[in-house]
Amino acid sequence: MATNIMEPFKNKNNQIEVEFAECDCCGLTEECTPAYISRVREKFEGRWLCGLCSEAVKDERIRSSSPEDITINEALARHMKFCEQFKSSSPPANPTEDLIAAMRHLILRSLDSPRKNNNGSSSFVRSKTCFSRFSDGER
Repeated sequence: MATNIMEPFKNKNNQIEVEFAECDCCGLTEECTPAYISRVREKFEGRWLCGLCSEAVKDERIRSSSPEDITINEALARHMKFCEQFKSSSPPANPTEDLIAAMRHLILRSLDSPRKNNNGSSSFVRSKTCFSRFSDGER
């Protein structure tokens, strides 16, 4: 029994025809076949969503109390509202300081709950410099 696999449309030079589609939520532009674009638009009631946003909409439905309680349109509206809020937020005044603060927070959090070693000793010891070195047993 032969299965019918949908072949992408090829132009006269035997190349697959692709189009650029812009996500209606986040604005990401992807290169897709016309057949794929039409399937996505059919699924999301005429709107084209990138893969990430379509997964977020699916997740929005799953996170609701019951997936039957929320329609695709409602989940899409919630995700689009989130994207609009994200796009309208202003960039940080000093991105370098924000990155440093985030890294500091990450390091402090990891120091608060260090991983236990198998032998019970620390794999790193303090040296007289500001750099840490491996302990003698770890070489």
